[in-house]
Amino acid sequence: MQIDFFSRESLNVSGGHPEPDSSGSAATHERLPSKSAVSRGPVFSIPAGHRELRLDLFRGLALWLIFIDHVSPDVLAWLTIRNYGFSDAAEIFIFISGFTAALVYGRTMFEGGFVIGSARILRRAWQIYCAHILLFCVLIAEVALVTRLTGTPFYMKEMEVTEFFGNPGPAMIQTLLLRFRPLNMDILPLYVVLMLALPLVLLLAKWWTALPLILSVALYALTLRYDLHLSAYPAGFWSFNPFAWQLLFVFGAWCALGGSKRLSPLMNLRAVFWAAIGYLLACFFVTLTWHFPQLEQFMPSWLFRFIYPIDKTDLDILRFVHFLALAIVALRFVPNGWRGLESPWVQPLILCGQYSLQIFSLGVALSFTGYALLMETSAGLAVHVAVGVIGILITCGVALLFTWYQRALGAAARRHGPAAVHSA
Repeated sequence: MQIDFFSRESLNVSGGHPEPDSSGSAATHERLPSKSAVSRGPVFSIPAGHRELRLDLFRGLALWLIFIDHVSPDVLAWLTIRNYGFSDAAEIFIFISGFTAALVYGRTMFEGGFVIGSARILRRAWQIYCAHILLFCVLIAEVALVTRLTGTPFYMKEMEVTEFFGNPGPAMIQTLLLRFRPLNMDILPLYVVLMLALPLVLLLAKWWTALPLILSVALYALTLRYDLHLSAYPAGFWSFNPFAWQLLFVFGAWCALGGSKRLSPLMNLRAVFWAAIGYLLACFFVTLTWHFPQLEQFMPSWLFRFIYPIDKTDLDILRFVHFLALAIVALRFVPNGWRGLESPWVQPLILCGQYSLQIFSLGVALSFTGYALLMETSAGLAVHVAVGVIGILITCGVALLFTWYQRALGAAARRHGPAAVHSA
């Protein structure tokens, strides 16, 4: 079985050229570019006018995993990948975000020019920023309500918002500057910063596709060497250091701009596949030692010194390699043309992945509600599972509602023209 990241066989053909959906997904249908337009930029990994459902599938899966990790970090998290290796759903989300952003906005920039492409990217960054601020307000309201009902400041401390309730004015200003954030609200600020850097990434890629990736690796190395970071309020640093995590985002963009085609022959090698399996098993054993310290005796001391600390904030290289190993294995079992993408059982994942910004924000809000409920009721395993399932069902219902709404707008446009859509 051969692996090709993304190819024509696994894509759905569609015409038209609407705006990209609110997730900024590469699933957006785009007008087929002219030959002259194609020649002015890199060759994309997915042909224009096609949809790669595996992107939506894996991003939807990442959103579900993030929700589960947040709502039940001590129980249901054993059902996610977080406790079985070095990387987690955050790496999946950021990589696919870079891939889809380059795919959607790269075509706009290469065909329409730097100014037009940058304007669309900035609009998308503004949408993410607004979603973050709205989510902040919702989460603060939830914390305030739960604190009042329980009569304990536990949840303010747990969600790291004590500073806001004690000194709301400066904290709100810092929130608007993306320097003050409650727990579990670190990904969207990172996403905003990475999207703001995307115009430069695409401009460099237009000159030479590998150039932004080379510079990204150099910036990553400088970050580790000189401890480059962004400070947070009132103290500390960003939980996701943009100077480090940009490597995963730019790598995703490079793959979208033709890099995945260059990697496909390497990934088709049987030795690479089994090396990935071996690395995943080794990482699994290391993570077991975190939960069962008696297993540490089987690890040599030099290995401890070599691998630790496995830093998430600065995207430790071991986490990056673990993500790559997961990708190699996942693409082997979900190849081009996988018929499972047509199954109704995976449609909820695909729909959630197509509306990633809304579903992520909803998931963060729901996760705190579920977490507080589980904490206050000292719930057992059955209730943890029930809360997790109900939360996922709610996200699926919202994604289905968005899908219905988009189809209704499309039908109105076909019947009455674009004016009907704008008035709606």
